Amino acid sequence: MKWTKRAAALLAALLLLLTAAQAGELYKSPSKEPRAISGSRLAPPQENGGAEKLPELTVVAPEPAGVQAPLPSQGDPAFPEAEDWQLLLVNPWNEIPEDYTVTLKSLPDGQKVDERAYEDLMAMLQACRDAGLRPKICSAYRTQAKQTYLYNNKIARLRNAGYSRAAAEAEAGRWVARPGTSEHQLGLALDIVSQSYQALTRRQEQTKEQKWLMEHCWEYGFILRYPNDKSEITGIGYEPWHYRYVGAEVALDVRESGLCFEEYLLLREETLAANPEA
Repeated sequence: MKWTKRAAALLAALLLLLTAAQAGELYKSPSKEPRAISGSRLAPPQENGGAEKLPELTVVAPEPAGVQAPLPSQGDPAFPEAEDWQLLLVNPWNEIPEDYTVTLKSLPDGQKVDERAYEDLMAMLQACRDAGLRPKICSAYRTQAKQTYLYNNKIARLRNAGYSRAAAEAEAGRWVARPGTSEHQLGLALDIVSQSYQALTRRQEQTKEQKWLMEHCWEYGFILRYPNDKSEITGIGYEPWHYRYVGAEVALDVRESGLCFEEYLLLREETLAANPEA
Protein backbone atom coordinates (compact mmCIF):
# COMPACT_ATOMS: atom_id res chain seq x y z
CA MET A 1 0.00 0.00 0.00
CA LYS A 2 1.20 3.50 -0.82
CA TRP A 3 2.68 5.42 2.09
CA THR A 4 0.28 8.32 1.59
CA LYS A 5 -2.70 5.97 1.81
CA ARG A 6 -1.41 4.72 5.14
CA ALA A 7 -1.15 8.17 6.71
CA ALA A 8 -4.39 7.70 8.64
CA ALA A 9 -3.24 4.36 9.98
CA LEU A 10 0.06 5.77 11.16
CA LEU A 11 -1.61 8.81 12.67
CA ALA A 12 -4.06 6.57 14.49
CA ALA A 13 -1.25 4.59 16.05
CA LEU A 14 0.54 7.75 17.13
CA LEU A 15 -2.64 9.22 18.54
CA LEU A 16 -3.01 6.10 20.64
CA LEU A 17 0.37 6.83 22.13
CA LEU A 18 -0.68 10.37 22.93
CA THR A 19 -3.96 9.22 24.43
CA ALA A 20 -2.12 6.78 26.65
CA ALA A 21 0.27 9.52 27.65
CA GLN A 22 -2.57 11.74 28.75
CA ALA A 23 -4.02 8.90 30.81
CA GLY A 24 -0.66 8.29 32.44
CA GLU A 25 -0.76 4.62 31.51
CA LEU A 26 1.97 3.95 28.96
CA TYR A 27 3.90 7.15 28.64
CA LYS A 28 7.27 7.71 30.23
CA SER A 29 9.31 10.85 30.00
CA PRO A 30 11.81 10.67 27.11
CA SER A 31 14.99 9.05 28.28
CA LYS A 32 18.25 10.89 27.97
CA GLU A 33 19.74 7.67 26.66
CA PRO A 34 19.63 7.04 22.89
CA ARG A 35 16.53 5.38 21.52
CA ALA A 36 16.73 1.64 20.88
CA ILE A 37 15.94 -0.30 17.72
CA SER A 38 15.73 -4.10 17.76
CA GLY A 39 17.27 -4.25 21.23
CA SER A 40 20.36 -2.22 20.38
CA ARG A 41 21.25 1.43 20.87
CA LEU A 42 20.84 3.78 17.96
CA ALA A 43 23.53 6.08 19.31
CA PRO A 44 26.22 5.51 21.92
CA PRO A 45 25.97 6.75 25.52
CA GLN A 46 28.40 9.55 26.26
CA GLU A 47 31.04 8.47 28.70
CA ASN A 48 34.55 9.57 29.51
CA GLY A 49 34.38 12.68 27.38
CA GLY A 50 33.16 10.88 24.28
CA ALA A 51 32.20 12.50 21.01
CA GLU A 52 29.26 14.81 20.80
CA LYS A 53 26.02 12.94 21.34
CA LEU A 54 23.91 12.39 18.25
CA PRO A 55 20.36 13.71 18.35
CA GLU A 56 17.69 11.33 19.57
CA LEU A 57 15.09 10.26 17.05
CA THR A 58 11.55 11.04 18.05
CA VAL A 59 8.21 10.53 16.36
CA VAL A 60 6.14 13.67 16.49
CA ALA A 61 2.39 13.57 16.03
CA PRO A 62 -0.08 16.47 15.97
CA GLU A 63 -2.25 17.13 19.00
CA PRO A 64 -5.54 15.18 18.95
CA ALA A 65 -8.32 17.17 17.33
CA GLY A 66 -10.93 15.74 19.68
CA VAL A 67 -12.03 13.00 17.30
CA GLN A 68 -10.31 9.61 17.44
CA ALA A 69 -8.97 8.59 14.04
CA PRO A 70 -10.18 5.19 12.79
CA LEU A 71 -7.93 2.25 13.49
CA PRO A 72 -6.46 0.36 10.54
CA SER A 73 -8.19 -2.88 9.69
CA GLN A 74 -6.45 -6.22 10.02
CA GLY A 75 -6.52 -6.63 6.27
CA ASP A 76 -4.84 -3.28 5.70
CA PRO A 77 -1.41 -3.43 7.38
CA ALA A 78 0.49 -0.20 7.90
CA PHE A 79 3.85 -1.78 7.12
CA PRO A 80 4.83 -4.62 4.81
CA GLU A 81 5.78 -7.89 6.41
CA ALA A 82 9.52 -8.51 6.42
CA GLU A 83 12.00 -11.05 7.68
CA ASP A 84 14.55 -10.16 10.32
CA TRP A 85 17.46 -10.03 7.88
CA GLN A 86 15.69 -7.42 5.78
CA LEU A 87 15.34 -5.08 8.75
CA LEU A 88 18.67 -5.84 10.40
CA LEU A 89 20.19 -2.56 11.51
CA VAL A 90 23.97 -2.37 11.29
CA ASN A 91 25.59 0.99 11.98
CA PRO A 92 28.36 2.42 14.21
CA TRP A 93 26.38 1.48 17.35
CA ASN A 94 24.76 -1.75 16.20
CA GLU A 95 27.23 -4.51 15.45
CA ILE A 96 26.55 -7.53 13.30
CA PRO A 97 25.10 -10.29 15.53
CA GLU A 98 27.67 -12.91 16.46
CA ASP A 99 25.43 -15.69 15.15
CA TYR A 100 24.75 -13.99 11.82
CA THR A 101 25.40 -16.23 8.83
CA VAL A 102 25.12 -15.55 5.12
CA THR A 103 25.07 -17.73 2.03
CA LEU A 104 27.04 -15.96 -0.67
CA LYS A 105 26.76 -16.12 -4.43
CA SER A 106 29.50 -15.01 -6.81
CA LEU A 107 28.95 -12.13 -9.22
CA PRO A 108 30.32 -12.21 -12.78
CA ASP A 109 33.35 -10.19 -11.67
CA GLY A 110 34.17 -12.58 -8.84
CA GLN A 111 32.82 -10.48 -5.99
CA LYS A 112 30.08 -11.94 -3.81
CA VAL A 113 26.70 -10.97 -2.38
CA ASP A 114 24.03 -12.57 -0.23
CA GLU A 115 22.27 -15.00 -2.54
CA ARG A 116 18.91 -13.45 -1.57
CA ALA A 117 19.95 -10.20 -3.26
CA TYR A 118 21.57 -11.74 -6.33
CA GLU A 119 18.69 -11.92 -8.81
CA ASP A 120 17.35 -8.44 -8.04
CA LEU A 121 20.85 -7.00 -8.24
CA MET A 122 21.45 -8.57 -11.65
CA ALA A 123 18.09 -7.31 -12.88
CA MET A 124 18.83 -3.77 -11.65
CA LEU A 125 22.24 -3.64 -13.29
CA GLN A 126 20.86 -4.99 -16.55
CA ALA A 127 18.05 -2.44 -16.57
CA CYS A 128 20.62 0.29 -15.97
CA ARG A 129 22.69 -0.99 -18.91
CA ASP A 130 19.56 -1.20 -21.07
CA ALA A 131 19.14 2.51 -20.39
CA GLY A 132 22.49 3.06 -22.09
CA LEU A 133 24.50 3.41 -18.88
CA ARG A 134 27.56 1.63 -17.49
CA PRO A 135 27.27 0.83 -13.77
CA LYS A 136 30.16 -0.90 -12.02
CA ILE A 137 30.22 -2.64 -8.63
CA CYS A 138 33.40 -1.50 -6.92
CA SER A 139 32.73 -3.23 -3.59
CA ALA A 140 30.35 -5.95 -2.45
CA TYR A 141 30.70 -8.48 0.38
CA ARG A 142 33.69 -7.94 2.66
CA THR A 143 35.25 -10.29 5.17
CA GLN A 144 36.18 -9.10 8.67
CA ALA A 145 39.82 -9.08 7.57
CA LYS A 146 39.07 -6.92 4.52
CA GLN A 147 37.03 -4.46 6.56
CA THR A 148 39.79 -4.27 9.16
CA TYR A 149 42.37 -3.52 6.47
CA LEU A 150 40.26 -0.73 4.95
CA TYR A 151 39.51 0.81 8.33
CA ASN A 152 43.12 0.75 9.51
CA ASN A 153 44.32 2.09 6.17
CA LYS A 154 41.96 5.05 6.46
CA ILE A 155 43.21 5.76 9.97
CA ALA A 156 46.82 5.60 8.81
CA ARG A 157 46.20 8.08 6.01
CA LEU A 158 44.50 10.49 8.38
CA ARG A 159 47.32 10.15 10.88
CA ASN A 160 49.78 11.00 8.11
CA ALA A 161 47.68 14.07 7.38
CA GLY A 162 48.18 15.29 10.96
CA TYR A 163 45.15 13.90 12.81
CA SER A 164 45.56 12.68 16.37
CA ARG A 165 44.83 8.99 16.95
CA ALA A 166 41.42 9.68 18.47
CA ALA A 167 40.48 12.19 15.78
CA ALA A 168 41.66 9.85 13.04
CA GLU A 169 39.56 6.99 14.39
CA ALA A 170 36.49 9.21 14.68
CA GLU A 171 36.87 10.62 11.16
CA ALA A 172 37.72 7.24 9.65
CA GLY A 173 34.52 5.80 11.11
CA ARG A 174 32.45 8.34 9.17
CA TRP A 175 33.66 6.90 5.87
CA VAL A 176 34.89 3.37 6.53
CA ALA A 177 32.82 1.45 9.06
CA ARG A 178 34.60 -0.04 12.04
CA PRO A 179 35.03 -3.80 11.53
CA GLY A 180 31.90 -5.60 12.66
CA THR A 181 29.65 -2.62 11.89
CA SER A 182 29.78 -2.59 8.08
CA GLU A 183 26.78 -3.58 5.99
CA HIS A 184 29.24 -4.94 3.45
CA GLN A 185 29.92 -7.75 5.90
CA LEU A 186 26.25 -8.74 5.63
CA GLY A 187 26.56 -9.32 1.90
CA LEU A 188 23.58 -7.01 1.44
CA ALA A 189 25.43 -3.78 0.62
CA LEU A 190 27.14 -2.67 -2.56
CA ASP A 191 29.12 0.32 -3.70
CA ILE A 192 28.09 1.00 -7.29
CA VAL A 193 29.80 3.64 -9.41
CA SER A 194 29.90 4.86 -12.98
CA GLN A 195 32.34 3.09 -15.26
CA SER A 196 33.43 6.49 -16.52
CA TYR A 197 33.92 7.97 -13.03
CA GLN A 198 34.88 5.54 -10.30
CA ALA A 199 36.06 7.87 -7.53
CA LEU A 200 34.07 7.68 -4.30
CA THR A 201 33.40 11.39 -4.02
CA ARG A 202 30.28 13.51 -3.90
CA ARG A 203 30.70 14.11 -7.60
CA GLN A 204 29.50 10.54 -8.05
CA GLU A 205 25.92 11.75 -7.55
CA GLN A 206 26.19 13.77 -10.76
CA THR A 207 26.86 10.74 -12.95
CA LYS A 208 24.03 9.44 -15.09
CA GLU A 209 24.42 6.03 -13.50
CA GLN A 210 23.83 7.33 -9.98
CA LYS A 211 20.91 9.44 -11.06
CA TRP A 212 19.32 6.35 -12.59
CA LEU A 213 20.06 4.18 -9.58
CA MET A 214 18.69 6.70 -7.10
CA GLU A 215 15.50 6.90 -9.13
CA HIS A 216 15.01 3.18 -9.75
CA CYS A 217 16.88 1.17 -7.09
CA TRP A 218 13.75 0.70 -4.96
CA GLU A 219 12.11 -1.18 -7.84
CA TYR A 220 14.69 -3.91 -7.28
CA GLY A 221 14.64 -3.93 -3.48
CA PHE A 222 17.51 -1.51 -2.79
CA ILE A 223 17.69 1.75 -0.85
CA LEU A 224 20.29 4.51 -0.90
CA ARG A 225 21.53 3.74 2.59
CA TYR A 226 23.36 6.96 3.50
CA PRO A 227 21.38 9.87 2.02
CA ASN A 228 22.42 13.49 2.14
CA ASP A 229 21.70 15.45 5.34
CA LYS A 230 21.19 12.28 7.41
CA SER A 231 24.76 11.71 8.58
CA GLU A 232 24.00 12.67 12.20
CA ILE A 233 21.46 9.85 12.29
CA THR A 234 23.20 7.17 10.25
CA GLY A 235 26.66 7.93 11.64
CA ILE A 236 28.09 7.68 8.12
CA GLY A 237 28.87 10.52 5.72
CA TYR A 238 26.81 11.01 2.57
CA GLU A 239 27.58 8.18 0.14
CA PRO A 240 25.73 8.49 -3.18
CA TRP A 241 27.09 5.08 -4.20
CA HIS A 242 26.18 2.78 -1.28
CA TYR A 243 23.04 0.69 -1.73
CA ARG A 244 21.50 -1.75 0.75
CA TYR A 245 19.20 -4.60 -0.20
CA VAL A 246 16.01 -4.85 1.92
CA GLY A 247 13.55 -6.41 -0.53
CA ALA A 248 11.11 -4.72 -2.88
CA GLU A 249 8.25 -4.02 -0.46
CA VAL A 250 10.41 -2.56 2.29
CA ALA A 251 12.44 -0.55 -0.24
CA LEU A 252 9.26 1.00 -1.61
CA ASP A 253 8.07 1.74 1.92
CA VAL A 254 11.32 3.45 2.88
CA ARG A 255 11.29 5.50 -0.31
CA GLU A 256 7.72 6.69 0.18
CA SER A 257 8.31 7.50 3.84
CA GLY A 258 11.08 9.97 2.99
CA LEU A 259 13.04 8.66 6.00
CA CYS A 260 16.49 7.16 6.29
CA PHE A 261 16.66 3.54 7.38
CA GLU A 262 17.20 4.33 11.09
CA GLU A 263 14.21 6.69 11.16
CA TYR A 264 12.05 4.23 9.26
CA LEU A 265 12.86 1.35 11.62
CA LEU A 266 12.10 3.49 14.66
CA LEU A 267 8.75 4.60 13.27
CA ARG A 268 7.92 1.04 12.28
CA GLU A 269 8.85 -0.33 15.70
CA GLU A 270 6.92 2.28 17.68
CA THR A 271 3.84 2.08 15.45
CA LEU A 272 3.64 -1.69 15.60
CA ALA A 273 4.27 -1.68 19.35
CA ALA A 274 1.38 0.73 19.85
CA ASN A 275 -0.92 -1.13 17.49
CA PRO A 276 0.04 -4.80 16.96
CA GLU A 277 -2.67 -5.17 14.32
CA ALA A 278 -1.03 -2.50 12.11
